[in-house]
Amino acid sequence: MRIDLHTHSTASDGTDTPAELVANAAAAGLDVVALTDHDTVAGHAEAVAALPDGLTLVTGAELSCRIDGVSLHMLAYLFDPHEPELARERELVRDDRVPRAQAMVQKLQELGVPVTWEQVASIAGDGSVGRPHIATALVDLGVVETVSDAFTPEWLANGGRAYAEKHELDPFDAIRLVKAAGGVTVFAHPLAVKRGEVVPEESIALLAAAGLDGIEVDHMDHDAPTRARLRGLAGDLGLLPTGSSDYHGSRKTVQLGEYTTDPEIYGEITRRATGAFPVPGAGGSRRP
Repeated sequence: MRIDLHTHSTASDGTDTPAELVANAAAAGLDVVALTDHDTVAGHAEAVAALPDGLTLVTGAELSCRIDGVSLHMLAYLFDPHEPELARERELVRDDRVPRAQAMVQKLQELGVPVTWEQVASIAGDGSVGRPHIATALVDLGVVETVSDAFTPEWLANGGRAYAEKHELDPFDAIRLVKAAGGVTVFAHPLAVKRGEVVPEESIALLAAAGLDGIEVDHMDHDAPTRARLRGLAGDLGLLPTGSSDYHGSRKTVQLGEYTTDPEIYGEITRRATGAFPVPGAGGSRRP
């Protein structure tokens, strides 16, 4: 089985619609794909409706969190999307995305970059606006060569010159809320140092003690020594080690299925979940 547990669609900051995403996942030879848009479940219904035969969809979201002044992302899988407290927190984060993005645009303008809010809003479309949309505008303007190049201290990285904070969940609250909604939590790209400051291992241990289920080990932003370090940490803390592409369509160079999760780890994630269940495809052909 080939299992990719971290992808994004146009419901947040990817370039594939949810329907395109599941079609592309099937074409990439995946057996299981998780749709984990930022702080939203808006793409789930379309993805389910378009799900090809032979591909299983794991519903989820990537929750924006902050601990001791450091931003982190928490992947939440197979939770009940209608659980009111978690739904309310997701809405608070989403509502803060527009003023946060506007603040970053203003900072860029003050740095002499001729970016406009209208340009960023057009790129985001109906999606949940975020830094990748602003990064795309910087690429379009020739300020940086790639979206990844915008995520540096010079521009949009955590604490960077054009960075602005937004409402974010306390990760301990996120774990509690997701668990109460029957879901499973995995700390996304925990040592992606090029994105900015990362959470210390001592805090990861505290999150594990609070009920964190896993950490994302195999990821494009982790080099081989970092992956080995995280795999050892997962073993020490009793966490599930996962692997994922963090696919954003054409916005990043990584491809669907470039990093994957072991089937036994996936099985344990689904065993722990009670809020929702993986959706088996019953649509068109497994291969296009």
